[in-house]
Amino acid sequence: MSNPYQFDVLIVGSGLAGLSAALHLAPTRRVAVLTKRALNDGSSRWAQGGIAAVMDPSDTFDSHIEDTLVAGAGICDLEATRHVIQSAPDSIKWLQQLGVPFTLENGQLHLTREGGHRERRIVHATDATGAAVQDTLMSRVRANPNITLFEHHMLVDLITASQPGQLNQRCLGLYCLDETTDQVLTFSAAHTILATGGAGKVYLYTTNPDTATGDGIAAAWRAGCRVGNMEFIQFHPTCLYHPQAGSFLISEAVRGEGGRLILPDGTRFMPAHDERGELAPRDVVARAIDFEMKKRGLDCVYLDISHQPKAFLLEHFPNIYARCLEFGIDMATQPIPVVPAAHYTCGGVVVDLAGRTDLQGLYAIGEASYTGLHGANRLASNSLLECMVYARAAALAIEQETAPAIPALPAWDDSRVTDADECVVISHNWDELRRFMWDYVGIVRTNKRLERAAHRITLLQSEIQEFYAKFHVTRDLLELRNLVAVADLIVRSAQSRHESRGLHYSRDYPQAYPKSHPTILVPRTV
Repeated sequence: MSNPYQFDVLIVGSGLAGLSAALHLAPTRRVAVLTKRALNDGSSRWAQGGIAAVMDPSDTFDSHIEDTLVAGAGICDLEATRHVIQSAPDSIKWLQQLGVPFTLENGQLHLTREGGHRERRIVHATDATGAAVQDTLMSRVRANPNITLFEHHMLVDLITASQPGQLNQRCLGLYCLDETTDQVLTFSAAHTILATGGAGKVYLYTTNPDTATGDGIAAAWRAGCRVGNMEFIQFHPTCLYHPQAGSFLISEAVRGEGGRLILPDGTRFMPAHDERGELAPRDVVARAIDFEMKKRGLDCVYLDISHQPKAFLLEHFPNIYARCLEFGIDMATQPIPVVPAAHYTCGGVVVDLAGRTDLQGLYAIGEASYTGLHGANRLASNSLLECMVYARAAALAIEQETAPAIPALPAWDDSRVTDADECVVISHNWDELRRFMWDYVGIVRTNKRLERAAHRITLLQSEIQEFYAKFHVTRDLLELRNLVAVADLIVRSAQSRHESRGLHYSRDYPQAYPKSHPTILVPRTV
């Protein structure tokens, strides 16, 4: 029996990491890009600030590396950090060659500054960098005859098997749910790349889109891959606070261009928390806002950049200005109400410098991966950079490997399941999970809160597994299954770290160890 969907490389995810990898591989490989929504529905297009890169003659790689290590609170991988930062200028040039419309000033790239950076090194396209990059890549991908797109195809699980003469299992492909036909399809390939993004939707309040459900992390964990640093969830300090605004991000660049965080009476508070003020790393700023809100019983704090001329704001932040104005907030004359929200998953599937996981033939890149770059806290605008560098590295590694023959894979068997009669169970469990993760495993944690979360997760896992075994899979069920798995990884990682470091702050262990290490979890199947 042959596999009807057989390719050289499968890429799951259509953000910057996935599309970049597809374009790098397309000259020599037949590539399939699978994405569970439309091609442009991932997190990448939401990125406002930009891409960090040493592009100014007065800046240095060593400075960027040091800023990254400081933000990462002592547990960044130095080799990975150096690899990414030294590759940054070439990555920017590649995007320029593709036609990304970066903002220029006097014919040169305009560089802005963000929290944690000592220099201006953020390459951007006004305040909508992610959208500009994503739109450019999508047009190139759609026009490439060697790339086949499968929209509305959601990853169910990876397919693995032992190979003759090899110790490790190999990934041979995957099962995915085609939502247009409600069928589970079998895809095979010698190489599979997970570029599925993070897991922000595990929290009640997040800047992430609905796609951020940790699908790749959960699937790789189930298949036997290690995960690392899952306790470090970055909460962006400044999400627009308005009942109709959803979770609209107010870019870090607003603070980089002089925005001040203030209390309702106009008093600045960041200098009392950190000498770097509003330009402190995100974990510091988010904890400071959380502290002031809880101390004073506030619903939000305010970000004020009204001292800048309106023309300056319209030039640098046209999208943020327009979005705020939709809700009656003129940032040229008024402060913007803001609160922290879950923003970025610093941990993920453990990979090497080429994006290889513990499974032969399986790679993970972008927010789904743990490369060691971000440590205990991601430095602003290093995320899109990491996507690009590891997309290229994975593509090079795949091109250099002799691909093994892939046997015929078994079709998905759903002959013993039925349609669910009470889908309300899924929505209730989803809501419960996101609420207790926000309450118990948020910006500030305690042993008791983590124990409560772990107990709830155990109960949810049992219910969801029973549901999964009895009924046809749906996207909602698959996403809930993945989110509960990721929540378990976050809580277990947090319980194992008996200190406060970076994005993990515990009232029971408020001090940091003099020296610390990443948290690596090993599946029981290994």
